[in-house]
Amino acid sequence: MTPQSILKTQFGYDTFRTGQQEVIDAVLDHQPTLAIMPTGGGKSLCYQIPALIVPGVTLVVSPLISLMKDQVDALNENGIPATFINSSLSYQEINERFDQAATQQVKLLYVSPERLDSGYFARLAELPIDLVAIDEAHCISQWGHDFRPSYLNLATTIQQLPSNPTIIALTATATPRVAADIMQRLGIDKKVETGFSRPNLAFKVVKDQDEDRFLIDYLQANPDQSGIVYASTRKEVERLTKLLERKKVAVTMYHGGLDKAERRQNQEDFLYDRTPVMVATNAFGMGIDKSNVRFVIHAQVPGSLEAYYQEAGRAGRDGLPSEAILLFKLADVQIQHFLIEQSERDEASKQQEYEKLQAMSQYANTQECLQRYILAYFGEEGEDCGQCSNCLDDRESQDITIETQKVLSCVKRMDERFGKGFVAQVLAGSHNQRVKQFHFDTLSTFGLMKGRAQKSITELIDFLTASGYLAADGGQYPILKITALGVKVLTGKEQVFRKVAVKASKALPQNDELFEALRALRREFAEKQGVPPFVIFSDKTLRDMCVVMPKTLNDMLDVKGIGQSKLERYGEAFLAVLQENAKQAE
Repeated sequence: MTPQSILKTQFGYDTFRTGQQEVIDAVLDHQPTLAIMPTGGGKSLCYQIPALIVPGVTLVVSPLISLMKDQVDALNENGIPATFINSSLSYQEINERFDQAATQQVKLLYVSPERLDSGYFARLAELPIDLVAIDEAHCISQWGHDFRPSYLNLATTIQQLPSNPTIIALTATATPRVAADIMQRLGIDKKVETGFSRPNLAFKVVKDQDEDRFLIDYLQANPDQSGIVYASTRKEVERLTKLLERKKVAVTMYHGGLDKAERRQNQEDFLYDRTPVMVATNAFGMGIDKSNVRFVIHAQVPGSLEAYYQEAGRAGRDGLPSEAILLFKLADVQIQHFLIEQSERDEASKQQEYEKLQAMSQYANTQECLQRYILAYFGEEGEDCGQCSNCLDDRESQDITIETQKVLSCVKRMDERFGKGFVAQVLAGSHNQRVKQFHFDTLSTFGLMKGRAQKSITELIDFLTASGYLAADGGQYPILKITALGVKVLTGKEQVFRKVAVKASKALPQNDELFEALRALRREFAEKQGVPPFVIFSDKTLRDMCVVMPKTLNDMLDVKGIGQSKLERYGEAFLAVLQENAKQAE
């Protein structure tokens, strides 16, 4: 068997995506490898295909139970023997699955990092493990946005395996610093990075609007689309869920305060397309391999761009057009400040989190291409995407050079020792005690923007920081400093332009009748077999059926995502729907 033949016969694809072939070749050549690919970029195939070629077992370290189950279900649907071991199983079931791996009745064995630290290591050491795949590898780095202590011991544990397996680490979100940390900890010297761009994902920032009204209008305009709405707190999740229920939106919710049975039921309702919209905290999502999520809306600001990009990336995993929308308001930034301050992190870690939050706030205030801004954050150059809210904002820019000079001059006269809130107070002409204490009421810049709301001035400062005229230096209480670009503005060598608030998003395209008929058939199979619909076929595969319009079972193999196993299981039923549609069109 070759990687190319497995790609076609088992997974139903003719060509590899960018980077997949390189990673697979490196793994088969026993090179420890780090693969950094965007969500939906096909990371799983980078170890699933080698798993079918190497003689022994592939051990997959995965962080969440739900992710294991979904991936194992998908592999089994493709005729690939796989199983998992986690806390949901009885002692007898665990032993039975170890026995299956020992006799190579399964080729892939999924475990959590905690299982490697437990008494299971002795059983693992008995297995013929040739390859270890570490999913969500950013969890191993203290600089990552989702650091997990249980990942720290992975390198030591793997080194103790007598079979001396090859390591492949995979992640969608790793800054250069995080990538270097992963490689150092795991002893990896090869990195394959395919880029962070998601061409099918339209990023949008919505500001200065009634967020509840926007959310209601958007969901009512997209009643049949599956999506996730993220909020920062359990209280806000419950409030939004009740609000949407009153507006007759089919919605469910997920947060850590719900009991285990309710969380599982709500998650399954979402996965099985019984309830299209999930309102959740960030406790939901890392383990959700649902390919047909058409939108992700952040109703509150997340704590970092890494977290935002990973959560937003859960939209459009199948490659079809999708949206990632951030509803931004300054009050949400304060919520994140509170969450950082109340955390049990040490002071150095807190300072790091504050810096990440600053970058998140700057993303919401930049007027450059949003996708290009994200790429730059991850150390990658990119071109304007042409579809984000900033790229599509065709209104004329306003010359705000004089306003900018007022702000920069005030920062300068305050000796670049204070934050944006205090600068805004001075510019607004506030007579509070602190302003008087520092005698800033005597500055020539005091009250230069009198009559303008402090919130408006603060937003202007955020824009100037995001645009590179100011720099925020520090952690919880960052101080403003003028950059080299800002100096050019102060000296009259550079002009500054700004557009007004961006437009609200339009609804996603509606589905056609044939696609809906295929979805209905997919749902029937999914319910009979007790698996999520996307495990049967992704939305992208159903869309491709509508384009290819196969006339025979053999033609069905030309549809992306249909391999021999799925053709045998579902080919005739889906072909019948396609043929009926063709007759009606004649």
